[in-house]
Amino acid sequence: MKLFSLNSLGKLEEATFVERPNRFTAICRKDGKNIRCHVADSGRLKEILTEGRKLLVVKNPPDLKTDYKILAAKMEEGWILLNTSLHSKIGKEAIKNGVLGFIPKEIKTEVKWGNSRIDYLIDSNTFVELKGSNLLVGNRCIFPDAPTERGTKHLRELIDAVKDGYSAIIMIMALRDCECFQTNKKLDPQFSEIFEMALNSGVRFLAFKIEINRDYDIVLKDKIPLCR
Repeated sequence: MKLFSLNSLGKLEEATFVERPNRFTAICRKDGKNIRCHVADSGRLKEILTEGRKLLVVKNPPDLKTDYKILAAKMEEGWILLNTSLHSKIGKEAIKNGVLGFIPKEIKTEVKWGNSRIDYLIDSNTFVELKGSNLLVGNRCIFPDAPTERGTKHLRELIDAVKDGYSAIIMIMALRDCECFQTNKKLDPQFSEIFEMALNSGVRFLAFKIEINRDYDIVLKDKIPLCR
């Protein structure tokens, strides 16, 4: 099922990764010249942004500080999404098309709850927080790939929502070809602890895979379970 087309963002071009001087900027090589590219994903991406990695990029407007934005990286299984600014749109399309097990009547985005903004409120009674997982270890998709206080706070907010009578779902969008999902206990033990606490408190878990096909469409693939 098609969820989004990268072609809708402009002319897609290829570049190769050179270095990442800071979290949000990468130096890439294209047509024999260095270009500055925006990195929307603030994760470490050490396994992905390696020297010589092929990247899919699109040109930025001339008023921005970077020349291009990175959309995807070429990995063993093919192109994988590498732009977190697209996650919300893709997740919403997946929800609209029944990934939660039903077709919702209403989807609100960026809904204020507690001290956070939760990604979605479905039919006025179900909070859904979306996290994208691009770290692959063996056959497992892992999150996070960098410590995330923000992610931990979101899980606490979902726990509070359940206490207040709402339904709540932590939804993982797996960007790699994996068989199951697990939290990164070694890198961020606090997130992992609160994740388990959330599940024990009634927050539901749902994870699904996406892939980029040969037409640069992002398509919905299989659901995946928790690794146990």
